[in-house]
Amino acid sequence: VINENQKQQLESVSYSSRYALGLFYEAGTRIDVPWAAQYITDNPCIRFISIDNKKRNIESPEIGPSVVVHTTVAFGSEYLDSDPAEVQQLILSHLERIVPSLPTPASIKCQKWRYSQVTKAVPNSPGQMILHTQPLLICGGDGFTCSNFDGCIDSALSLAEAVKSHL
Repeated sequence: VINENQKQQLESVSYSSRYALGLFYEAGTRIDVPWAAQYITDNPCIRFISIDNKKRNIESPEIGPSVVVHTTVAFGSEYLDSDPAEVQQLILSHLERIVPSLPTPASIKCQKWRYSQVTKAVPNSPGQMILHTQPLLICGGDGFTCSNFDGCIDSALSLAEAVKSHL
């Protein structure tokens, strides 16, 4: 379906890797920090922490809070093929140093993102690529722009225009 040039362009896309850790608490648990989210710049493991329900402004006495932790790209690359249980413990040890007041969670989920954010998008791409016209097959997403909200919007608008021009 795709030609050799398209295949090479798609294969040239590269992504960073990282881990995300979710800590889930029982209803009524208090997470005693003065922030909803924090970007961490001085830790080799952790880049971002959020008290997710507080960040989303959906605090409720019936639903327990959750904490979301994202690792640095360097950490994600270094531990990409490591044992998830060991990676989880490493992340937790760094988190404990950053936020020592966190209570013990009811459950934890460690998620590896082999493909987290685009580091190199399809070159010279307008936000999408038409792979086939009959039937119409178009691909898009942040691999055709950049990994942020604006990049996703740019790709979506480009996809809509491409579909519109084939109607």
